[in-house]
Amino acid sequence: MASGYSDYLPFAGLPTFWRTEHTRDLDGVDIAVMGVPFDCGTSNRPGARFGAQEIRRLSLHTGNFHHPWPTDVTDTKRVIDYGDVGMSVGPDAIATMIGQSQEHADRVFAAGARLFTLGGDHTVPYGPVRAARRHHGPLALVHFDSHQDSLSGNGGRDIFHGTFAHDLAAEGSVDASRSTQAFIRTDMPNENGYDILYAHEAFYLDPRRVAERITANAGDAPVYITFDIDCLDPAYAPGTGTPVPGGPSTGYVREVLRHMRGLNVVGGDMAEVAPHLDPSEITAMAAGTIIGDILQLMAAADAP
Repeated sequence: MASGYSDYLPFAGLPTFWRTEHTRDLDGVDIAVMGVPFDCGTSNRPGARFGAQEIRRLSLHTGNFHHPWPTDVTDTKRVIDYGDVGMSVGPDAIATMIGQSQEHADRVFAAGARLFTLGGDHTVPYGPVRAARRHHGPLALVHFDSHQDSLSGNGGRDIFHGTFAHDLAAEGSVDASRSTQAFIRTDMPNENGYDILYAHEAFYLDPRRVAERITANAGDAPVYITFDIDCLDPAYAPGTGTPVPGGPSTGYVREVLRHMRGLNVVGGDMAEVAPHLDPSEITAMAAGTIIGDILQLMAAADAP
């Protein structure tokens, strides 16, 4: 096969995200992709610590295509793979992960870049969101999930993957009044007043309408998109720790994201991809494709 096709061979090459340069030199970087391979905050099936590695591997395939977006992000933006941070085990694992991920996220934002984090379980947003708030002010959280993750972490004593949405809003890092939790299909407290769009309500709406609700709520605020892969129905994302039936398809969610262009997306993450539960790489492939859509929104936010 001609050498010009080598980028289309997902079985070859070093598995950095989208085959981008692995570096921590942030000079001139527009978007940094950072892994946090951590799942010590998981309450059900573990394995999301392998998610970042698998998403990178599948990105050798998913990164070859940008349809239906008109351009490839890397044609106009410098994207790097920052590598992994926050790997830890033991009694202080969660605190170590949050501290390290916040420290490195702070470096990225201080350099003027946007950040996308590959999880990891959904404890991962604590550090990046706090760092983003430091540089951009309170954030509008766009939270795609089947769970609200709005239980209290009790001042840090009971943090796990079901507490970040409560804690980050309670401390002021997230402005819940401008934030949306989409495709929810479980019940948790909503003490901070998020706009909740339940999955069974969304199914009666065109994807464009869902996007309009999210974008109208966020307005001109800096936006952080956190995406739990169990937002998707288990038919489309079986490889996850806490699947909940009744969710949207990958295609439906991609259409929502496509119509969210215009938001000032400064950061985001993908959480809860557990490859060992994933037949035929369905979940990691969906995750990698959706990450591409979110990076398109980041690139569009930088456009003149």
